[in-house]
Amino acid sequence: MTAAPPAVAAAATGTCPDALADLVSDGDVVVLSGAGLSTDSGIPDYRGATGSLRRHTPMTYQTFTRDPRGRHRYWARSFVGWRQMRAARPNDGHRAVADLQAAGLLAGVITQNVDGLHQAAGARDVVELHGGLDRTVCLGCGDVADRGELDLRLQEANPGFGPRADEVNPDGDAELPDEVLDGFVMVGCLVCGEELLKPDVVFFGETVPRDRVDGCFALVEDAGSLLVLGSSLTVMSGYRFVLRAAKLGIPVAIVNVGPTRGDEKADVRVDAPLGDVLPALAARLAG
Repeated sequence: MTAAPPAVAAAATGTCPDALADLVSDGDVVVLSGAGLSTDSGIPDYRGATGSLRRHTPMTYQTFTRDPRGRHRYWARSFVGWRQMRAARPNDGHRAVADLQAAGLLAGVITQNVDGLHQAAGARDVVELHGGLDRTVCLGCGDVADRGELDLRLQEANPGFGPRADEVNPDGDAELPDEVLDGFVMVGCLVCGEELLKPDVVFFGETVPRDRVDGCFALVEDAGSLLVLGSSLTVMSGYRFVLRAAKLGIPVAIVNVGPTRGDEKADVRVDAPLGDVLPALAARLAG
């Protein structure tokens, strides 16, 4: 017999549904956040009403590693898009998560985002499931370096290269006209010299490192509850943690605008903007 899906609560502006507050107040909550948490910081999501997947196909790991021209075009777009990503600031939702953690209510924070905004808001020990745009990794020698250092070298190699970006995707690459891309000059790894640098993020079609996945499973399995924030759970990368929690009888709460793949597994479901719900939740429990 299939369990009935949870009632979906729509929170009024500045309020938090009682069911959500009751679940979080018990503590030992593991947060799983997605792109919807960062939209108020000016970073678009992939699958929301204005999500970039509705209009554009993101860079895949296969294209990046096998097609030198595709890799070059990615870095041209990413060089421009990095301006907006670097300028993004945490929003009220990020700060609310940090406040809940500071109040001792969270057992862990797992994010599918690559923007570093949880940490910028003050959250600690954040597990970046899909990596972080603030680092680069060389596919040739494995060297991991700071993205800011690469950006300085790219500015020196590309004086005056600064076309206006029509749109910046969640993984940091900007949509640029094709005619400007060929003028971009890429630089090599400082250790081995190869032009095989990659942002230290998991692209579409790439596998999340097994030890990182296992660490997230361990967090979920020890949790009092799982709180999903701003994720449609369309891809298995995040959805698997909802499945594991539900299998173990660990309560699941989802706060997201619009339906998600995990709705039938949720004990509490809130369809409302995170920028309204999370500050109200933090004020109620961590104020």
